Amino acid sequence: MLSLNIYRNMSDIPLRNRSQIPGVNERYEVCLSLMTWNWEKPDWPKFYWNDARLALAEREFLLAGGMLAGTVKHLSDEEREQLIVDSMSTEAVTTSKIEGEVLDRASVQSSIRRQLGLAADTRNVQPAEQGVAEMMVDLYRSLAAPLHEETLFGWHRMLMSGRRDLTDVGRYRTGIGKPELHFEAPPSRRVPQEMRQFIDWFNQTAPGGADPQPAVRRAGIAHLHFECIHPFEDGNGRIGRALSEKALAQSLGHPTLTAIATTILARRKSYYDALETANKQIEITGWLSWFAGIVIESQRRTLALVEFLIDQAKLFERLKGQLNQRQEKSLQRMFKEGPDGFKGGLNAGKYATITGASPATTTRDLVDLVGKGALIREGELRHARYQLGVRLYPVKHIEINGRGELVES
Repeated sequence: MLSLNIYRNMSDIPLRNRSQIPGVNERYEVCLSLMTWNWEKPDWPKFYWNDARLALAEREFLLAGGMLAGTVKHLSDEEREQLIVDSMSTEAVTTSKIEGEVLDRASVQSSIRRQLGLAADTRNVQPAEQGVAEMMVDLYRSLAAPLHEETLFGWHRMLMSGRRDLTDVGRYRTGIGKPELHFEAPPSRRVPQEMRQFIDWFNQTAPGGADPQPAVRRAGIAHLHFECIHPFEDGNGRIGRALSEKALAQSLGHPTLTAIATTILARRKSYYDALETANKQIEITGWLSWFAGIVIESQRRTLALVEFLIDQAKLFERLKGQLNQRQEKSLQRMFKEGPDGFKGGLNAGKYATITGASPATTTRDLVDLVGKGALIREGELRHARYQLGVRLYPVKHIEINGRGELVES
């Protein structure tokens, strides 16, 4: 298995060149004898699965999608704007972090706001942040549109903005591409035909297509199928997850704003384990069950965020005119942490750091916030910690068991 990390896409290297690397032919042949990838199987890409395992998850997705749409209607225009920007920027940052790329969230947010025509600061945004923001906005605006090759090329150009280390940008790979652990993709000469077949399938299985398929199943197959082809030199994971978002949104008829990348990041090891297993098989019930759990959990995270935003608005409305600037600043900073709450709780030291207040002023402000119900104190004296005086919405992991039931863990 170790040599697979070194010789990914070895079939792209001419035989005469392989012979120049000592022992490469022997190691490559041993690898192939030990491993057969799903794209090498005669029935590729005719995946099959157990529909019964997914039935409950499909119903839950549609039900939760309707519930989320109804809840969002209770948001003000400003809150809805915040939800859209927060959701898109969080997905942009986390989908990149899954691949080991750390982006500046504030820069991504600024770029997204600017492209949506919303008020934004004038900060200088780097190419990586600008590019992923452009892709997220394009995805958001074109969810209902059929998938085209040029759409994928455009997303790739956006994601690879500023990269000088790649040979193929905005087009399918023509060589080995970026090495991937424990995976070998089809040779580059096969990619154009594989992608034509994939794009045809994606559009035919969309709502209103010739062969419409359930939302979760279609999104899961789309992600796996795309990753197995691995059509680009780099950026395949990010584009594959974007395609899942597009598939889910098309089934609901509106943007899902689901936190798929955020949820996958929280379970990154199992994500790669599930993909590694699935890219050797045509029977993909295990992969689809794992993916379905991620989708349902992602929906619950988004619904928790919406409920949290509503509670935030209610709190500030109730305390309108009763808070000083320091108190407002500290509360806004705590709300920024989202439905899971301020990590470790707020203490006097953190409050002073956030606001610049003196110890005496910090004590008065915190006592006042507790008295107004904005904060809840836990512990005493130097052990005192403060949490927001609103309901928190921690979301548990969701898995689909062998009977197709949704199990929280």
